Amino acid sequence: MSDAEIDAYLASLPELQRTTLAELRRTILAIVPECEQCLSYGIPAFRMHGKVIAGFAAFRNHLSYFPHSGSVLPQLRKDVAKYSTSKGTLRFPSDQPLPPALVEKLLRIRLQQAFHGELMDD
Repeated sequence: MSDAEIDAYLASLPELQRTTLAELRRTILAIVPECEQCLSYGIPAFRMHGKVIAGFAAFRNHLSYFPHSGSVLPQLRKDVAKYSTSKGTLRFPSDQPLPPALVEKLLRIRLQQAFHGELMDD
């Protein structure tokens, strides 16, 4: 699987969703440039050392970010309070990209969970 599959996924979306998710993709890759792009459960995802650390998808009325862990979002209650969430999904409007600082927090927590801090030590 490759970034070409994510390119194809994005190309199939309406302009607004495509643009917003392409921005999210760039943000993730800027924060974790060593991650591998792939598909997981049929949606664009990002993997490190065999573990999926993030994913996203477009739906009719919203976009979703998936931390691929049910314990990431509860750790960021204040940061995600303005979004609709469930245990493993953060939903956001197609015209409002997630702030890079929030994406960085989401990724940092997920990476620390997945790798016990070994990849994200400052």
